[in-house]
Amino acid sequence: MMIHYVVLGIGILTGIGGQMLLKAGADAPTLMGQLLRPSTLLGLALYGSAAFLYIFALRKIPVSVAFPSVSLSYAIVAVLGHFLFGEPFGIKQIGGIALIMGGVVLINQG
Repeated sequence: MMIHYVVLGIGILTGIGGQMLLKAGADAPTLMGQLLRPSTLLGLALYGSAAFLYIFALRKIPVSVAFPSVSLSYAIVAVLGHFLFGEPFGIKQIGGIALIMGGVVLINQG
């Protein structure tokens, strides 16, 4: 069962990578230009890979634990968005991240 948690973690990290690549491709002047950017295509490929990893993790991890655990990616993406793209990161974001992380810890107490 431990391998399924490792795969879930890898899937979460893969999804985060995909999100960062999609954001990196978002400054194209047109939607078609954005869709054809290598960063966008790689980001979509990472999202697909993350989905397959998540499916594998669901074989042994209850969805009531696995899906909320994926919300850790929201917190990590918010922090990365601040450092990589200069997005706002203030007290509201810190509070939201703390709530997300607290919820994930509670859910995984099994």
